[in-house]
Amino acid sequence: MFRLLKKTLAVCLIGFGLGVLLVILLPTTGWLFLIGIAVVAIGFAWLAC
Repeated sequence: MFRLLKKTLAVCLIGFGLGVLLVILLPTTGWLFLIGIAVVAIGFAWLAC
């Protein structure tokens, strides 16, 4: 049960990060771009463990 919840949260993080990246594809600020990349990376790391 906890493992399923963990994977669901990781997929949500990846989705949120990709959404941020797509919205900010016209990178006016590098910060939002970096936050999007970090969220996606955290999501993938979470899925891996």
